[in-house]
Amino acid sequence: MATHRELGRSGLHIAPLVLGGNVFGWTADEPTSFAVLDAFVAGGGNAIDTADVYSAWVPGHQGGGQSETVIGKWLKQRGRRDDVLIFTKVGMDLGDGKQGLSKTYIKQAVEASLQRLQTDYIDLYQSHKDDESLPVTEPLEAYAELIKEGKIRAIGASNFKPERLQAALDAAQQGLPRYESLQPEYNLYDRETFEKDDLGIVQASGIGVIPYFGLAAGFLTGKYRSEADLQKSQRGAGIGKKYLNDKGFQILKALDAVADRHSATPAQVALAWLMQAPGITAPIASGTSPGQVQELTEAMYLQLTAADVAELQAPAPAKAA
Repeated sequence: MATHRELGRSGLHIAPLVLGGNVFGWTADEPTSFAVLDAFVAGGGNAIDTADVYSAWVPGHQGGGQSETVIGKWLKQRGRRDDVLIFTKVGMDLGDGKQGLSKTYIKQAVEASLQRLQTDYIDLYQSHKDDESLPVTEPLEAYAELIKEGKIRAIGASNFKPERLQAALDAAQQGLPRYESLQPEYNLYDRETFEKDDLGIVQASGIGVIPYFGLAAGFLTGKYRSEADLQKSQRGAGIGKKYLNDKGFQILKALDAVADRHSATPAQVALAWLMQAPGITAPIASGTSPGQVQELTEAMYLQLTAADVAELQAPAPAKAA
């Protein structure tokens, strides 16, 4: 089994890969989602990340909650609640004015998430994006009450500017709960923002990092190498605009070379790079079939050499602050 890592100082110990729940109830129907969740746990994973807004962007899915609902059914039917850690988020726009991080709204939103997840507690409750209309202390005050009530165990932040994250960490020294994790966008292609703005803060404070888009929306799997490949999935259109360029092709070439040396796949190498990167606790990745998830979980057992890492980083060196 892959060695578990503590997420910040939360007391939550997780495998080096977190399963992304964004696809559940969207590109993966309920039976497929159950099979994916089963495969993830069988592969040694124990933390599942979702959000109340998944998948509100799909026509007919107004208000979100589809992913949490599927996970809740799986937890209930499989009797798995004690075996896994559930991470979810609050703050994105669900329509009808349901958004933000006010104390009143957080306390309403958590009840809805608990009901959909069919559980009485959430292991990691995350501010999905900062609410800059409020002082950083307001959501922390709500979370303090929820922790005291036993409804959440720890809290995390996603999509925060570094100065607001630092302000929240400073506020926690005055008796409020501390964000124990940060969920930024970070992968082999998109390195600069996290490494320049956030890495110093997370290393100094000892908070964990669970980056999203660890596979760059699927680009780092090597599945998309030409305009024609973009028809392979619903994500293809966005990938072409951002990643099909010289930098992207150089990264794929390096991934292919390292993968070949290790008899691995590009996706496994891209995730293994993240698992070994400074400050990272566990990347988040999603799959829409048990086979995909098995491939992803095997990345937890892949050890890259210093030469591998240097080769992977050469096409997109981090820029100085």
